[in-house]
Amino acid sequence: MFHSCGKVRPYPKNARTHSKIRQIADSITRFGFTNPVSISDDNEIIAGHGRVEAAKLVGMKNVPTVRLSHLDAAQRRAYVLADNKLALNAGWDCEVLAIELQALIDLDFGAEITGFSLAEIDLLLDEARESSPDPRHEADDEVPPFTDPRLATTRPGDLWQLGRHRLLCGDARHRQGFDCLLDGACADLVSPTRPTTLRSTDMCAGLAVSATASSPWGPARCRGRPSRASCG
Repeated sequence: MFHSCGKVRPYPKNARTHSKIRQIADSITRFGFTNPVSISDDNEIIAGHGRVEAAKLVGMKNVPTVRLSHLDAAQRRAYVLADNKLALNAGWDCEVLAIELQALIDLDFGAEITGFSLAEIDLLLDEARESSPDPRHEADDEVPPFTDPRLATTRPGDLWQLGRHRLLCGDARHRQGFDCLLDGACADLVSPTRPTTLRSTDMCAGLAVSATASSPWGPARCRGRPSRASCG
C-alpha cells in the first residue's frame, strides 16, 4: 500500500525528535524505502515520522505504508513511544560491529551510510585493535622462573611483548634499538629512565627506554620467553 506524503499526518504528540533527516535520506537513496510507514485508519503516522520527512527531502511523492487497524487509540499512543524506545534499548556487540565496519571500509562502500560518523568509526576500530590480541603476538602462558639472582633473566637484545606494549633491553643511544622496539609503529610516549642496580653483564650501558606504540597488538600476558632473534 502506498500513500501520498502529503496525505499521511504526523502524530501531534510525537515525542521523538529527528535531527539526522539527511542521514535517513541518504539511506533511502542508497538502499531504497525498505521500512514501511505505520499509519492508523485515519492516516495518522504511528511510526515513521523521520522516514516521511526524508522521503520528501529526496523528492518522493508516495511512501509505502502499513495500516495498523488492530490497534485502539491507547495502544497507538503507547506504540508511538515503544517503537522508538525499544530500539534505543538495544546494545552492540562491539567486536562484531568493528568487524562489519572494517569490512565495509575494505569494500570501499562508505561506512558512514550506516549512520555512524567517521569519528565514531575510527574510535570503534581503535578500541577493537587495542582489545583484540593479534595471533602473531600470542603470549606464552609461562614466565621464566626466577632461579639464581646472580644470573640475568633478560639480556641485551631481548624484546618482551606486554600486551600491546613492547619492552626492549638495550642501549637507547643506538638507533637500531628504537627501530626494533617500534617495528615501524609511531611512539605515543617515550619515557627515559636510568637503570639502578644493574651490572655491566646485565645490560649495555645507557638509558633504559620504554615506549607505548600505536599498533594492532591487543592485550596479552607477558611473553614467557623474549624474542632474541630480531634485536640481537
